[in-house]
Amino acid sequence: MPEGRVKMVFPGGNTSLGFYSFYDYIIGDDAKRVFLLKGGPGTGKSTFMKRIGKELQDKGIDLEYHWCSSDFNSLDGLVLPAYGVAIIDGTAPHVTDPLYPGAVDEIINLGDYWDQEKLVLHKEEIISLKKRVTQCFATAYSSLKMARMAREEEKVYRDKALDYQCFHRLIGNLLRQIFGQELIWGEGVPRERHLFASALTPQGIVHHLPTLLDNLTFLYLIEGEPGSGKEEILKEVAEFAYRSGLTVEVYHCAFDPTLIDLVVLPQRKTAVLNVFKELNFVPESLPNLKYSETINCKDCLDDGVLMEYEQELREAGELFDNCLERGLSYLKKARQFYEELEKHYLEAMDFDGVERCRKEVLERILTIVGEKK
Repeated sequence: MPEGRVKMVFPGGNTSLGFYSFYDYIIGDDAKRVFLLKGGPGTGKSTFMKRIGKELQDKGIDLEYHWCSSDFNSLDGLVLPAYGVAIIDGTAPHVTDPLYPGAVDEIINLGDYWDQEKLVLHKEEIISLKKRVTQCFATAYSSLKMARMAREEEKVYRDKALDYQCFHRLIGNLLRQIFGQELIWGEGVPRERHLFASALTPQGIVHHLPTLLDNLTFLYLIEGEPGSGKEEILKEVAEFAYRSGLTVEVYHCAFDPTLIDLVVLPQRKTAVLNVFKELNFVPESLPNLKYSETINCKDCLDDGVLMEYEQELREAGELFDNCLERGLSYLKKARQFYEELEKHYLEAMDFDGVERCRKEVLERILTIVGEKK
């Protein structure tokens, strides 16, 4: 039996606006069963989901892995899209409570399997480490906020150089290529979903783009510096597709979640991707891609105007890089303290009990799968 197809995304992110959540989009309102995992660090929530995911994938079931932006090796959620089933980490900072308690959602508390007496013995150290983690995240977010200010300054200078007539023609040509010459709105039942395709993590900038794009035929790559207009292109494509009655997958910028880095239109097997210098991605690696086109927004910028602000752009760019690097370094420090915190819980856990619970949940999921088949 072939393995199930896997899509990998991030439901939340460490951004210039702080921790930003799209957890409401992990699974839709038509969910059949949602298991909410509760428990402290090191209680095995991610391993719980990974092992269930591996067994389901081996049975040929398509899955979505929702990864943690604070540790790209940890899961925040596992979804079976075809069956309306999800397992979600419901602990801070992405606290998730039951929407329909009992009827759809239920809480699985892995804290039931720890030895509280062992944790009490290390109370002071646990409290101290938790405070250090919190402070590191605060410093990381303030650094990213400063990077955002530098980035906005860059955009102001490039906006002065933007030829809007050229830019609007560029957008119009792209929309006609994607949606056809006869642009029709209001047909179909539009659906949209918002997540992250990449994340700022302690390990750097991470993405799983091949799992999002491997089934596509058409890919448009948008190149250009911040403020060159490329931010508007992704927004226009997403809004136009929605008004056209299509299903739209909107993947937001890991640094600035008010912006969009990727729009996927499954019904048209088409995607539009923002290409930036930190993105390590080779479109030629996609197995089903038949057409790829690069659109460079630099073509709509006046080089003469840019030369006038050469120094300001260079300084703002350097400030952005330094602040971003500092932000990532404090995410790394936060992870190091968190790993120390996890050790106390690892030593206090009854993982045999957790494994029994995992097997029970797996059997219940397989029952739901069998009922639908």
